[in-house]
Amino acid sequence: MKKLSTPCYLIDETKLHKNMKKLAAMREQSGARLLLALKCFATWGVFDLMKPYMDGTTSSSYYEARLGYETFGKETHAYSVAYSSEDIKKVSVFSDKIIFNSLSQLRQFYPECSGVTCGIRINPGVSYSHFDLADPARTFSRLGVTSTTDIEAAMPMVSGAMIHFNCENEDVAAFEHLLAGISHKYGTFLEQFDWISLGGGISYTEDHFDALRFAQIIKAFSQKFGLQVYLEPGEAAVTHTTTLVTTVLDIVENTKKIAIVDASIEAHMLDLLVYRESAGFEGTVVRGSFPYQIAGRSCLAADIFGEACFQNELQIGDTIMIKDAAGYTMVKKNWFNGLKMPSVAIMRPDGHIDVLQESSYTDYKRSLSTELRI
Repeated sequence: MKKLSTPCYLIDETKLHKNMKKLAAMREQSGARLLLALKCFATWGVFDLMKPYMDGTTSSSYYEARLGYETFGKETHAYSVAYSSEDIKKVSVFSDKIIFNSLSQLRQFYPECSGVTCGIRINPGVSYSHFDLADPARTFSRLGVTSTTDIEAAMPMVSGAMIHFNCENEDVAAFEHLLAGISHKYGTFLEQFDWISLGGGISYTEDHFDALRFAQIIKAFSQKFGLQVYLEPGEAAVTHTTTLVTTVLDIVENTKKIAIVDASIEAHMLDLLVYRESAGFEGTVVRGSFPYQIAGRSCLAADIFGEACFQNELQIGDTIMIKDAAGYTMVKKNWFNGLKMPSVAIMRPDGHIDVLQESSYTDYKRSLSTELRI
């Protein structure tokens, strides 16, 4: 680990395989097909490890659809809040299913989607979410059709639908209650569909999650309506698999001791900042003689990963490993302050580390402009 250039997103292959086995068991027990949500995790260098356990990918843009098609294969589903004419021409080349967010978009582009299965997103008006930012059923939500009249009008053009209504849901009873309400409200349409995606946002792979009960609920729902159910794990596929490995560059003191590392919360773990959450750190203790605030190196005053107690006093050059740096993290990294982009590496079961990707000054420069010859 000391030889690893930091900052670095380090994926643990053993932990990733553990998640995949849990997903595979749930897939077998429920009869659902599993699509990796690329909006959450798109590090395609590890897709070969994931392919045997999943059925394809789901995307939110042309780039994601193409990436899924080229690097993962199997089924490729596409959904976007709004497509342009150019998007549809490109997305339809790579996708097995295209899901439209509105009746107007479905009507506009349906003639161009011959040979591609079409679906419509339904907003059931109910959801499970701890965060208003991520609640698909929030007030004035633009995500999906809410009118049964619109769904009725869409029926001749679609063979299925997406109903995404969860965010970080670990409560199987709450999921069952919401699904029962959805079944009652949309039963007439569900009976006519061939397939349905229930989206992601469900913590299938957490140790305390009742995966068997969840699988039974999905199977019963599928059999009741004669549907092929799709689930779209993102965070659940990669949770607890990856750390952001950093090095302590300096230690300053302002009432408390602050360890400054060679990474940035805004540039390298943006979701923590957006949702105002603190990071977890490996090698910490509940109480200790050496408490520190762990801060990033950008100019943002609030570039703070969190606080933790360590067994020993931190020194410049020490390694700090920040937990859960996979889902909604690598896909959001950016060049704020021109900071070095973390490399991406994977630790094999025997402890060997392979570097999958490194960025350079050239990548930073190219991301901002290209030279024009006039």
